[in-house]
Parts: sequence; C-alpha cells; structure tokens
Amino acid sequence: MARTSRIQGLRDLPVEARRKSVAEAAGLDPARIAAFDPARGLDASAADHMIENVVGILGVPLGVATNFVVNGAEVLVPMATEEASVVAAASNAAKIARVHGGFRTSSTAPIMQAQVQIVGVADPEAGRVRLLEARDELVELANAQDEKLVEFGGGVRDVAVRLVHSRAGTYVVAHLQVDVRDAMGANAVNTMAEAVAARAGEIAGGRPLLRILTNKADLRLSRARAVFDAETLGGPAVVDDIVHAAALAEADPYRAATHNKGIMNGISAVVLATGNDTRAVEAGAHSHAVSASGQYTSLSRFEKDADGNVVGTLELPMPVGLVGGATRVHPVAQAAVALLGVRTAAELAEIITAVGLAQNFAAVRALATEGIQRGHMSLHARNIATTVGATAAEVPAVVARLVADRKVRADHAEKVLAELRAKSRS
Repeated sequence: MARTSRIQGLRDLPVEARRKSVAEAAGLDPARIAAFDPARGLDASAADHMIENVVGILGVPLGVATNFVVNGAEVLVPMATEEASVVAAASNAAKIARVHGGFRTSSTAPIMQAQVQIVGVADPEAGRVRLLEARDELVELANAQDEKLVEFGGGVRDVAVRLVHSRAGTYVVAHLQVDVRDAMGANAVNTMAEAVAARAGEIAGGRPLLRILTNKADLRLSRARAVFDAETLGGPAVVDDIVHAAALAEADPYRAATHNKGIMNGISAVVLATGNDTRAVEAGAHSHAVSASGQYTSLSRFEKDADGNVVGTLELPMPVGLVGGATRVHPVAQAAVALLGVRTAAELAEIITAVGLAQNFAAVRALATEGIQRGHMSLHARNIATTVGATAAEVPAVVARLVADRKVRADHAEKVLAELRAKSRS
C-alpha cells in the first residue's frame, strides 16, 4: 500500500482502530507505533531516568494531522496538545493546500551557536580582533571535543565576536558557530564553549564567565510555502480579508502575539510529540519575530498571488534533532518519528514548519470569515460535555445544544444534560 496522508473517516473510528488505520496509511507495522497506546508508552521506570524526583507521568493527548503533502511526499503528522481544534484545523488547512501541491520547504545548514562571555577586557575592540586572529586555534580546540561530530561532517564552521554594551560594562562575546548535523546540538556546543573559554579569555585579555548556547538559532532556519486556492476558500472577498487580517499582525505587536501563538500551536505540538525541546524552539521563534526596527511582528506572511490565491510563507529558527535527548529515550517520541518517516533533522524541521504555517492559515481564515469561536467552541463543547458527566452516547446531543445556544459553559451543560436525561426517562 502506497503511503498516504488521506484517511477517510478517521475521526469516526475508535481509538485503537485509528492507530491501526494510521499505521497502514504510513506503511508501518502497527507494532511500530504501539507506544501510542498509553499502556505501552512511557512508564515510571523510564521517566525516572529522564528527570529528577519523578512521582508520575502527565498524559497529553496525541493526535494525527492528516492531508499533508510536503515536497511531494504524503506525511502523517503526530501532534501532542491539550487544545481542542488544533489537529483538526491543521488537517483542514493541509487539505486546502493539496489543491496546489501542498507545502514546499527548505532550510539552512543546522548551525547552532555557543557564546563565551569575557569580562574585564581593557581594550574590547582590540580584544575582539585578537580573538578573530586566533580563529583557527579556537576552531581546532573546539572540534577536538567532539571528534564523532566532525567525523559525521559537523563541527565548528566559524568564530564570530561581538561587543555587547551593558549597564555593567562592555563584554567581549565570542560565538562558536557549529554544524550539529542531526542533533539539536545543545550538549555539543556547550561542551565546546566550556573547552575554549579559558583560552578565549587569555587571548582577549579578560575573564571568561558564561559559556552556553544561545537559543536565538537564527543561523538554523526552516521555511515553508503553500498556495491556498481562492475558489476553495470562497472567492476574492475572503482572500482579501485573509490578507488584511495577516497585515494587521505584521503591523501591530498586540495582534502579532496571538497570531504567532497560533503558529506555535502547530509547531509546539509536533516538537513535543517527537521528544524535542519546546522551550528552545519557542524562545528562538519569538526572538526571531522581533524585526530589525525592534518591533515584535508576525513570523508568517500572507499575500495574494497573480491568480488571486492566498500564498502563505513562514520562516523561523527550528533547532530540533533526531539524535540524543528524549527523542532517543521516550518510546512515544520514537514512534512519532517513525510515523513521520523522516531520516534527518532537516526533514523534521521542515515538516514542523509546514505544520506551523497550516495552523496559522487555519486560524487567520477562521478569524477573517466565521470568527474563531464557531469551530473552536464546537470542539471545546465536547470537553465540557464530558466534564459534566455525559456518556459517549449523550455527548453529541449535549454538544449540539451548547453550540446552538451559544453557551459553551459547564453550568449550561449540566442543565442540558439533566433535561436530556429527564426526557429519556419520560
């Protein structure tokens, strides 16, 4: 069976049947994603080796976004999130993007940077130049710390030096720019920074202080692009309103914060599902959203092309890996990577970026048309119905009433449920 991301009726199947259907669509033996079953996922013993003072495991719903085509390949996307509508919205946006071939992606080399802060330099400008003169020595010293990385084609690519003026003085800050290959890279670059710090201090003429990576991974960028068909969206007026809505996010930091949160709804869900560092990715993304003028702005752009369709683009840092960390330890993360079918960190980063664009487009489209509450609240209503004790058979009727009454609240759900039960007894 050819791999496909189109699975008809997936939401109507029981959970176990969905897992089987997803495995078949991905061309996998169902045993390869068996860890998606909570009973076979992360156990307390494994968790105890991951962090300190383990007392239990917090479960997060894991869904699969369908319909994605990325660079011509069908992709099923695992997403870990507690927020209703996220998986459905990404799937719907991906379906619209399929009309024009799905998502096209690209990325830069996997360059992460480590900073070495040097304090007390009497002549900072000259100290900066001395460090640049010693580039080859520092590169050799750093690369000696990770011969395996160098063997795989990675290692330090360059040394940059900045002067940072602060209220406490001027610091000379050396940057090691490291190709980390298929790793996220934090451990590798931190080890290198520790190793070169003393020598960098001697050369600059000061005392080394901080030695640590920066999560502003602006040399490790991923990009995604997609065309969203005007006719499918509802015509030129809808296209124009989507462009207007996106333009506000570009110009207004108050709107941009929520706009970018929508992007991260998709991105963080895939990052978490694959065992990568959500905080690192989020920090890098939001720092990248600060423009050259210093204003926080939207990460994505939506324009109208010559044919009247919406063209969406997204570019941001994406420091994720397939080597080391929870990705190699967590059984659910391993299963998620298998489902994606990725072989390199760059592939993973690009798919995540495509999901971020899809999620963002879905939100902007909803805002520009029916409003965000209609779709979001209908899904949220299911959570409310379950919370007040509705059975699986009762949930659809309770949800329908909550949405129709436009009162998606627990107190109203209790009232509706009581009325339904009273009616069924009569």
